[in-house]
Amino acid sequence: MTACSSPPSIPTQFDAIERMPIQTTFVHNQRIAYLDVGAGPPVILIHGFGGSMWQWEYQQHALSQHFRVLTLDLPGSGLSDKPEIGYRPDQMVDYFVGFMDAVKIPQATLVGNSMGAGLAIGMALAHPTRVDKLVLIDGLPQHVMKKLTSPSVRRALETSAPTWFVSFANMLFGRLMTESVLKEIVHDPALLTPAVIERSNRNRQRPGLIKPILTVRENLPLWESGFATRIGEIIHPTLVIWGEEDRVFPIAVGEELHQTIKGSRFIRISTAGHIPQWERPDVVNQELIAFIEP
Repeated sequence: MTACSSPPSIPTQFDAIERMPIQTTFVHNQRIAYLDVGAGPPVILIHGFGGSMWQWEYQQHALSQHFRVLTLDLPGSGLSDKPEIGYRPDQMVDYFVGFMDAVKIPQATLVGNSMGAGLAIGMALAHPTRVDKLVLIDGLPQHVMKKLTSPSVRRALETSAPTWFVSFANMLFGRLMTESVLKEIVHDPALLTPAVIERSNRNRQRPGLIKPILTVRENLPLWESGFATRIGEIIHPTLVIWGEEDRVFPIAVGEELHQTIKGSRFIRISTAGHIPQWERPDVVNQELIAFIEP
């Protein structure tokens, strides 16, 4: 019955601090939702594990004054389709190339947060000509489980519970679980208003979301034996941005990533956690614009 049902409808407007139309395209017969604002050199913003385009809500206006800014919900996330695939690192790179082809962008600056930075790294290594510059915000390092300090994220990655059980628990306790995770990735608790928590929980309750999230635990070994071993081969101009209060990957992890990528720049963002572009957009946006502008 699920296979024969119509895909869920997509809202016409982005649910964030400002209203803008949501667009869709198809990649490998899967619907991808995205935002497309501004004009100029293309910049693509890539969200992290379990996230969606809302994590970039404070970048839309500021960056679109200088660049064409595209922000997508990756396959398996947010408003995009959630196909029955393995979500392996190489598959996600393939979908990302397909997205760039669909929106007719031969080359772009990629800005990735957390696991989205891992995808950006994969693109830079597998398809270097498609990447202009690279920005890694609290990104995915080598030896993830060794460096991970977030109890909530660790539990999510280490759970052996079946998908049906996690989905059921999410249905019953999703809001509490969402709030717990947000309190670990956001440094300033005052930013976690009831509206923010409710919006995050709505995203977590989207049909089909849990299974793609759980595949990450199976794919970490592929990351560790694949792209993670080649981070030192990146040749693109690279900016590494890290929240000083990151409780997922401490700032020493960011400094190590910076040292691994030859010629990269490293920016510390004070009073910010794992998504500094959302907590301190004023500072992060200035750094992004200065680095990306020709």
